[in-house]
Amino acid sequence: MRALHIITGLGVGGAEQQLRLLIRHLPVDCDVVTLTNPGPVADGLIADGVRVTHLGMSGNRDLGALPRLVKHIRDGGYDLVHTHLYRACVYGRIAARLAGVKAIVATEHSLGDSQMEGRGLSRGVRALYLASERLGRSTVAVSPTVADRLRRWGVPGPRIEVVPNGIDLARFRFDPVARHRTRRRLGLPEDAYVIGGIGRLSAGKRFDVVIEALAQLPDDHWLLLVGGGPEESVLRRTAHDAGVADRVLFTGERPYVPDGGPGPDLPSLTSAMDVLASPSPEEAFGLAVVEALASGLPVRYASCPAVEDLPSQAPDARQVPCSAEAFAKSLVRPPTCGPRTPPEAARHYDIARSAARLMDVYTTTLSVPSPQKATAT
Repeated sequence: MRALHIITGLGVGGAEQQLRLLIRHLPVDCDVVTLTNPGPVADGLIADGVRVTHLGMSGNRDLGALPRLVKHIRDGGYDLVHTHLYRACVYGRIAARLAGVKAIVATEHSLGDSQMEGRGLSRGVRALYLASERLGRSTVAVSPTVADRLRRWGVPGPRIEVVPNGIDLARFRFDPVARHRTRRRLGLPEDAYVIGGIGRLSAGKRFDVVIEALAQLPDDHWLLLVGGGPEESVLRRTAHDAGVADRVLFTGERPYVPDGGPGPDLPSLTSAMDVLASPSPEEAFGLAVVEALASGLPVRYASCPAVEDLPSQAPDARQVPCSAEAFAKSLVRPPTCGPRTPPEAARHYDIARSAARLMDVYTTTLSVPSPQKATAT
């Protein structure tokens, strides 16, 4: 089977890194097209031996990108096209149909109750999404919560498949050597109790709540923010105004999968933490929380479908209202810290399991006859 994945961009982000990890575990010959921004994840995919093509799309209304994408799909002779993120789903599904590929799968990574990838859920956004969705055969939701949102939006239930995001459990296993090395490299005091935050530094992630919570905690509490984004300067100013700038560390974007870049990778940074705080009030999945659970970290979160949809409990994952006061109370250093053992529930999100479920979707999608063949029989 030859499959083409089409994604809006390949900067460091949850959907982008999830795509790279999935391709590593899919028994399929995969190529990737990025409409824009061939960033660090593109470099990682190329290092993995995946062919990555940058379409050079200049914006949402760059209609000239459509014929280029159609030609690329035709020339590649793909059996299946899989799209990721809003713009790629709209353009990719249209291009695949024009190129004659009817086995089209789309993954919905980011649908919230009020926004998708930072854009408001206007009537226009919804209408365009639903019009292009009908051109595909399956829409994959990364959680049952997202599946429910898709149904409420108007996507027919039989077209929706749930394939949760997955992680490499072994890579996130707690490593005491990496913990010591990473904390020393970051300049953390030996007795520091490190609160972690992982994700894009955007307004919707509400990391300002954790910074303000830190100001209510003792001086041995530190905050380690892992990620990059447009709000970094705002968050630095928030930390300064709250009087905790000397206890907040910003690492910038860090890779999920090893890519040879300088500095500690994400699993090493989770080993360096003592607790994870996820104050985002609206999530489609909550990948950072799952990564933290796999590292044996206690987690305090405002919204996390990945935990809420688990068939069994994660004992030290606790929901907290999205306020500085509530997070401050929940993040106080405990008298003793337990062993760093991941809960059994974390195994639910093993990447091998997610890849196997996605292969089932591919097989089913390819087996559906085209409308012309169905009529002929």
